[in-house]
Amino acid sequence: MQEILYLEIPTPDTTAVCNWLQTDFEPGTGEKVLTPQGFRLRVSDTTKSTETISEKLPSELSIFVWSVQRTTYLKAFRWSDQPFPREQQILKSLTTEIRSRFPHEYPEPPRLNLSGQSIFEALAPHYPLTVKYFQKMPNGEYDLNRVYWWEQRWREGVRNPQQPKQVIFSQTSRAGSREQGAGETARMTAFPLLTETLREPQATAFPVRGSVSAGEGVLEEYPKGSREQSQYDLIYIGGALGIIHAAVMARLGYRVLLVERMPFGRMNREWNISRDEIQSLINLNLFTSTEVESMIAREYKDGFNKFFDANNPKKLRSPVLHTPTVLNVALDSEKLLQVCGQKLQAAGGEIWDETEFIRADVSQSQVVVTVKNLTNQTQKQVSGRVLVDAMGTASPIAWQLNRGRAFDSVCPTVGAVVEGGFEPGVWDSQYGDVLYSHGDISRGRQLIWELFPGENEELTIYLFHYHQVNPKNPGSLLEMYEDFFTILPEYRRCDMDKLVWKKPTFGYIPGHFSVGSRDRTVAFDRLIAIGDAASLQSPLVFTGFGSLVRNLERLTTLLNTALKHDLLSFQHLNQIRAFQNNIAVTWMFSKGMMVPTGKFIPPQRINSMLNNFFGLLADESPEEAENFIKDRFNWLTFNRLALKAARNNPALLLWIWELAGSKDLLRWTRNYFDFSRHAFVSALLRGWFPRLIRRIGPWLEPRYPALWLRLLTMNYALTTGIARPQNPVTQVTSEARLQKPKAI
Repeated sequence: MQEILYLEIPTPDTTAVCNWLQTDFEPGTGEKVLTPQGFRLRVSDTTKSTETISEKLPSELSIFVWSVQRTTYLKAFRWSDQPFPREQQILKSLTTEIRSRFPHEYPEPPRLNLSGQSIFEALAPHYPLTVKYFQKMPNGEYDLNRVYWWEQRWREGVRNPQQPKQVIFSQTSRAGSREQGAGETARMTAFPLLTETLREPQATAFPVRGSVSAGEGVLEEYPKGSREQSQYDLIYIGGALGIIHAAVMARLGYRVLLVERMPFGRMNREWNISRDEIQSLINLNLFTSTEVESMIAREYKDGFNKFFDANNPKKLRSPVLHTPTVLNVALDSEKLLQVCGQKLQAAGGEIWDETEFIRADVSQSQVVVTVKNLTNQTQKQVSGRVLVDAMGTASPIAWQLNRGRAFDSVCPTVGAVVEGGFEPGVWDSQYGDVLYSHGDISRGRQLIWELFPGENEELTIYLFHYHQVNPKNPGSLLEMYEDFFTILPEYRRCDMDKLVWKKPTFGYIPGHFSVGSRDRTVAFDRLIAIGDAASLQSPLVFTGFGSLVRNLERLTTLLNTALKHDLLSFQHLNQIRAFQNNIAVTWMFSKGMMVPTGKFIPPQRINSMLNNFFGLLADESPEEAENFIKDRFNWLTFNRLALKAARNNPALLLWIWELAGSKDLLRWTRNYFDFSRHAFVSALLRGWFPRLIRRIGPWLEPRYPALWLRLLTMNYALTTGIARPQNPVTQVTSEARLQKPKAI
């Protein structure tokens, strides 16, 4: 028996596919014998007289379908050693007709009017399991509203990339003050503001200082002349990743305001990290060692990386890759946010939660931000020296700064925290799944699981896929949730109705395929983006949290230098980014996990590529594997592994070309040459350059602050992303308090 065809059919309706095979498909030869999952095609009496039949086995084809991952799959097997009469024509006709009858579909969430019904009632006909299990969660109605809101906001941005909603308005007239090229896309001309925005559901506010005062829907203006002195040094929009950065800056003596749409302290995701990475928060004096220990919900022994390989050729199957120090520390994210909020307030900062960002007006002297309190619908204006965008992938600022190319890819991610209900023996909470797949391509996506043990019996489970941003197919959280609640028992044996649900976890994690350090705009005059809003992420396993923590010292040092010397124009702030050449060159890995919209590829293809590469990492030392996954590999390691992967699977380059296309392969080639150039320059400078600027810094900084900022940026570019990071040139600590910011 020999497999001669394997297809993914992008529909969960396996019964409809089976009925079509049995009643509508005409092979044109042979006799169809129906079976429960398809049919057998055997040689008819007419054919037997003209064809030679193998004496060992009957000349038959067996064609059948089955369902897994809410997707239908089809295989055809030949019984005999000899080809079936007109075999290739039958398979070609079957493939063409089934693709036509069951094409890719990208369902749209319904447009809802919730004035007379709940979100549960509105979505139940479309996503029945999602509604069922959100109803079992505390605050489930509020959270499902947020899932719906976020998906609508994301779709709006994807479908209008060239004309995103304008929220940043420039009142400056300094032509030539910005750089050309990337800076040109950041130029903005004021036009009437569209204030219609999707509203998030309401919830009880977290008690914080500085809440927006109540009013009767009137925009509160400052008294004349009060805007000559900004109220705040830094205004952060977004309170998840934003609060971490804001707390560090507040403890350095800056006047900080944080604005958050949600009740402060609520999180869509849980955070995992490793010991050596969270140490950076201790080094910055944000937390003490005792505080960090109190935030750790679980530290597991080992993490597993394994991809489904039942349909892979033997040479492209791989053992489990063990990564015991990757994402092995599960944090209590809400406690971390609460502690950061307390530290920000203790340092004089303020938090306005349940407050929505509306617009920002940038002038030569300050930025004026308009916000709206969602509890009473009043608007207010505040002014600051710099606005920090930490709103994540849904950020209208990020879309405006990078119109046409805000993000190249995204990981739609859904999941939940489960407090209990798994049978004993299903999972040992001393271990985690870092990356895992239990099937092949599913409705145009390679689904990947993550599982992280939490406090007591808690398990945090994610389902995601790497996805090309496409207006026809933006990526759906609601569709993913219906998948999640359907196929979770396939991944980990469980009775869904016995699970105790604590909260959902969801979001859009962005990716930007940077060709160089200036390829993406992360700033404007008096404005800078951080975290997911700046596409600060890793191509493999890290989201915005891990990347931000690893680069926090870099970002705070550079922003502190810019604020201290009033270097707040686009050309200065756009240098403050966490770009790494080695990360840029690895975006091809995530590109190779994406199925282009509307395209069919062999179902096992992505798992074959992943097993090929992770099999090589499994053969490396634990240190080398960890450094690669944590984005700390060098040029030699990358080239050695790439050559081994190509030698193990010569078709790899062709597979990547089919997925990425010639345009992106050309872009990656530019990445590679930039990476090589950077490796050469680093080899020449890394040994002496950091020591030199550390020595000349006290003399150079007060005399030539712009040059000093540029040199600091260069130093971080040289020293970030190596296996053992060097000590920073400038240690940002509360003890070494930097001089008071200049008044405007």
